[in-house]
This record gives sequence, structure tokens and C-alpha cells, in this order.
Amino acid sequence: MTAAALALGGNLGDSRERLREAVAGLSDHPDVVVTAVSSLWRTEAVGGPAQPDFLNAVVLVETSLDSHGLLELAHSLEERANRVRDTRWGPRTLDVDLLDVDGQRSDDPHLTLPHPRAHQRAFVMVPWAEVAPDAVLSPAGSAPRTVGQWAASITGQHGTLVEEGPWWR
Repeated sequence: MTAAALALGGNLGDSRERLREAVAGLSDHPDVVVTAVSSLWRTEAVGGPAQPDFLNAVVLVETSLDSHGLLELAHSLEERANRVRDTRWGPRTLDVDLLDVDGQRSDDPHLTLPHPRAHQRAFVMVPWAEVAPDAVLSPAGSAPRTVGQWAASITGQHGTLVEEGPWWR
């Protein structure tokens, strides 16, 4: 089994429900075991047009899927949530990003691993540090650091804890 971290986010419609459905979709997949889910966080949008705040969470999984299979699953969850991809970094019902898949590196045009901007975004690093502070992230061009160290190094971005505990059930 391969360990992976995925970021969930959404800011259109019932985002909490879309994120809950994404966790359920991961849990229901026969080749995926959800091992941890962060609290639910509200954050301002980063980049892109003016838009509503996002709800965000990070999910840790063990899977027998390869990274491309996991990406296909992520895209299928977005499709079920009626995600529309018309504006880069625009509002969305659901965004599922692969952050890290067992430390693998990929520069495939469809899948960059680790996620190239995760270490710069509090909305990813804060929830990830909550569930795996000692996980090591080695973004291209940067020295490896723990997720907790990356989270602590981010300034100027704020998030609000919305709900702890099993919000996804």
C-alpha cells in the first residue's frame, strides 16, 4: 500500500457537504483506506478572481492505486460534485488535489508531485500539519522539511477552524 495526502476544498454551493461526499467517495473505493481526516477550515481564496471563502481539509489515505489511478479517482469525485473548470483558480464546488504520494516525484503534464505550491499555502499546510506534522515534504527546488515546519513558515494567510472531530460523518 502507498501512503498519500490529498487536499479538499470548495466554495460553491454546500461546500461542507461536497467535502463530506469526497471523504465518503475515498472511503468507499475498494483500493483506498482513509487513515486520517483533518478538521474543517475556512480560508480566503488565494489567487484567481474575487470569490467566496473556501472550506478546506486534508485527507490521508493508504492505497493500492498508483498516482495516476488516484488522480483519476480525484477527478471522478470532482465530476460527481459538478465541478466546472472554466477559470484557473476560480470558484468551484470541489477541488481534490494530490499533495504527496509516498514522496514520489512526477513532472507529468497531468500530474506534478509533490504538489508544486502546497508548501506555500496555509489552507493546505495547516490542516495537513494537524494530521501528519512529521511527514516530510520535498518540493522541487526546496530542501525537505516536515509538514509542521512548512505550516509554521507561512505568513500573511489566515484560516478559521470551522469544525473539529468527525465532521465528514
